[in-house]
Amino acid sequence: MSDATGQEVIRSRYNHLINGEYQPPATDSYFSSINPATEVEITEVATGNEADVDAAVEAAQSGFRSWRATDPVDRGQIVHNIAELIRDHAEELATIESLDQGKPLSQSQSDVEGAARYFEYYAGIADKLEGKSIPVGADKLDFTVREPYGVSAQIIPWNFPANLYARGVAPALVAGNAVVAKPAPTTPISAFRLTELCHEAGVPRSAVNVVAGAGEAGEALTSHENVDCITFTGSVPTGQRVMQSAAEQVTPVTLELGGKNPAIVHPDADLETAVNSVITGIFSNSGQICSAADRALVHQSVHDEFVEQVVSVVESYEVAPGMTDPDMGPVNSAEHLSNIQEYLDLAQREDVTIETGGRQPGGDGYFIEPTVITDVDGEGRLAQEEIFGPVLVVIPFDDDDDELAIANNTEYGLTAGVFTSDINRALNAATQIDAGNVYINQWFGDTNQTPFGGYNKSGIGREKGLEALESYVQTKNIAIDLDHAEWGRVRRTRGHREHECGLAPVCRVPEPRYIKRYHSSDSARAWHDGCVASRRCLSAKNGLSHRFV
Repeated sequence: MSDATGQEVIRSRYNHLINGEYQPPATDSYFSSINPATEVEITEVATGNEADVDAAVEAAQSGFRSWRATDPVDRGQIVHNIAELIRDHAEELATIESLDQGKPLSQSQSDVEGAARYFEYYAGIADKLEGKSIPVGADKLDFTVREPYGVSAQIIPWNFPANLYARGVAPALVAGNAVVAKPAPTTPISAFRLTELCHEAGVPRSAVNVVAGAGEAGEALTSHENVDCITFTGSVPTGQRVMQSAAEQVTPVTLELGGKNPAIVHPDADLETAVNSVITGIFSNSGQICSAADRALVHQSVHDEFVEQVVSVVESYEVAPGMTDPDMGPVNSAEHLSNIQEYLDLAQREDVTIETGGRQPGGDGYFIEPTVITDVDGEGRLAQEEIFGPVLVVIPFDDDDDELAIANNTEYGLTAGVFTSDINRALNAATQIDAGNVYINQWFGDTNQTPFGGYNKSGIGREKGLEALESYVQTKNIAIDLDHAEWGRVRRTRGHREHECGLAPVCRVPEPRYIKRYHSSDSARAWHDGCVASRRCLSAKNGLSHRFV
């Protein structure tokens, strides 16, 4: 590995990884993956289309049959091996992530450890995906089994590519599914390396596949008739298109979409904790986090002090290439930088105050300063739309009813935070805020073990924790009539013993007809004739009376 660039850990070209082999794209077309800190090409990557997706799905179907049949204990051990291999290659994977995505190296290292933890956590569940018995009466047996869907399509976003690959692929594999992953075109590299590690750990090579590309590959995957479930993380508009595409095949989807998340700071909050939590929540990963602390709703009495402390911290931030491990790296792409700049241009035109930041430093790379904006209209675009960048908007409030109304006044409902020393106030807010995750006196309080997902337009379903498995298993109910001749049971009725002869398929016919079947026991032979007509059959063995039940 080069200390200067880390380029040695990256291939010069990535073809699609299908059935364990790197296969060139059907169109022989490639795109460039760019280092967002330097605007220099890192590698070239295959552009996928419908034919490439067909090949990957066909491979996954084959892999599903063998992987599903693997003993759950073995399946769990193999998935645990993936976690160990990720840790063995942590430095390499973190380097890939910083070069390809742009984030500071220490954040990449944390993401890679989180990826290992997903595989480790879900590995322990492989032999515990149990069904249940349902009481339906003494002469009935009813139970459920949990079965994998089949081929799981994983559409991976560009903000946490390695970590979110693991978040979806780990539970999919543990449940017995096969996978076709499509990484984002701006951050494709970690998906290839992690898939190689899955194969090395013992997952059948056809059970995990990677098709790279942009919209054409994604559309082909989400509309494919042989894809059995879809997991997508990304923007609301793209999520809506995924859902529409999946609807054609009635394919179940899990969607983790955007957010405009409120961090509510009450006058009795520990202000230092609130400031540090919000800064972490909005400026980590250059604000490119769906669960970021986008909006700080701050009580009038502490508003100015809160803003002053936030500005003091972020003005000392080092913004530099991720490989130097600064406080904040670049944003991921030129296109995304342009999107963020549109909101900063809007702020310049509106009657708001840019307390700090709001500019692009000169030089190479997709860099933007951490930005804090006050005097924001709660109904305006800056307060309502997801900027997905290092931009914090601060909105004052007067009382608890006011802050809850502001908090719920968006189309989203992903995360929220409440900062207060009053536990009753905190719990009251937590129950009334429309969000899938509520953090109290912290931000990013969830872990690999806790469910994550949104209300409203922030998504459908849950990822992480045990609840994530519901996206990868379906329930089958099995109902058995125990009062039936086939089960060969012995019982006493009307004072004599009735005993099944063990030839229930012979004895059980829908209408009287002559049936003849050979049956032997020890040295004797008996013919069982016309059982339905006579309602009785005789055996040469120990003279038992055999009667239909």
